[in-house]
Amino acid sequence: MRNTECSPAALAQGIQSRRLSRRQALWLVSASSGAAALASLQGCAQSPVTGQTIVVGMSEAQERAIDAQVAPHQFSQDLGAIQDPAVNRYVADVGQSLHRVSHRPDMPYSYRVLNANYVNAYTFPGGAMGVTRGILSELNDEAELAALLGHEIAHVNARHAAQRQGQAMVAQAAVLGLNVAAQGSRWGELVGLGSQIGASALLASYSRDNEREADALGQDYMVRGGYPAQGMTRLHQLLVDQEKSSPGLLATMFSSHPMSGERRDTAARLASTRHAGASQASPRRERFMDETASLRRIRPTITACKNGEVAMAAKAYDKAQPEFRAALRHTPQDYAAHVRMAQCLQAMGRTQEARTYARQAQSIYPQEAQAHKLSGVLALSLRNPAEAFEGLDRFDRQLPGDPGVVFLKGVALEGMNRRPEAAVQYRQFLQITQQGQAAQYASSRLREWGMIR
Repeated sequence: MRNTECSPAALAQGIQSRRLSRRQALWLVSASSGAAALASLQGCAQSPVTGQTIVVGMSEAQERAIDAQVAPHQFSQDLGAIQDPAVNRYVADVGQSLHRVSHRPDMPYSYRVLNANYVNAYTFPGGAMGVTRGILSELNDEAELAALLGHEIAHVNARHAAQRQGQAMVAQAAVLGLNVAAQGSRWGELVGLGSQIGASALLASYSRDNEREADALGQDYMVRGGYPAQGMTRLHQLLVDQEKSSPGLLATMFSSHPMSGERRDTAARLASTRHAGASQASPRRERFMDETASLRRIRPTITACKNGEVAMAAKAYDKAQPEFRAALRHTPQDYAAHVRMAQCLQAMGRTQEARTYARQAQSIYPQEAQAHKLSGVLALSLRNPAEAFEGLDRFDRQLPGDPGVVFLKGVALEGMNRRPEAAVQYRQFLQITQQGQAAQYASSRLREWGMIR
């Protein structure tokens, strides 16, 4: 994007949400904690699983810190935990039964089912785990759920994230730069919001060997937890089938490497040999069906949202909107459907309508941050800086550390003629990054106000 002089009459456009590389996402850890650059953390450690020496790029303390500082941003980007405490408790109970028999039972594991509609599960290095409602609604029994959770627990136990950092050494750890372009009106039109942290990038791109090890370990853990090992085979088969039938809808927990018959067949071989003694264990299908019944009742909503998201990714907004409308007809109080409808209408330039859905999402789930952020952005687009600041500030209080929100709070405060408070936000933003046009804008305002040279 070309360099453009920004002024009070111009606002951000092109501040787009995007996923970051693993190394870029790590900026949030150091920005939040003031820690030194992680590139200095290269070292050797003993594998908790094999006892062999492994090269790692983060200590166990930093594995835990990443969970505490970065995981909340990713979970919120996936629209937070579902508002169904019973389902969340059930998944946590299954996870606890597995991590207790793992190699690192004392890690701070946590489990939540997320409002995200895509098919995915992931865990951060310290054990903070998210399972999307998109994948949970596709499973058939508790053994498949145990396979899913066991695989993710295995990544924590084998310290795969630390090993990947040991190989990369985070030598190019970076801060996300935000792009700002001048607009012709006083406030301009925001088409997106920057600095949505794609924190799951920390967990993606595991090597094929890492994935194979996680498969095998996960199968071990589920058998130790009293499940039949065939659950891992069925999980792989389910994902292989989905990839073949609807590749556009699939974003699996193995997103870096497509599902393969080889991995499914390996799981089947281990189930019939190493774990043959567990073949008669119950898959606990009845319990699974009882505990997840409320989620399965809204499968039409999840499917419609998933279809809408695929259409939005292709910028086919006229196709996406009817999908979100169908989701809301089936489940009128669905938080995720309201947020996605608001985002779709925003992309279509129908900002006033978008704000209505965003406000409804805020009222449905006030404890989740994304609707507050979206409402703030939409209000800013509608030249209402006071309302914008209210939404952005609510997001920031619930989920501090998003530099895009810090910057936009400064813009909103400036629009309210609260210059000293705006300056505080701009200074805070510049402490995070001095790259990009947003940083240029913040610096220019502080210079004009005589607050920096």
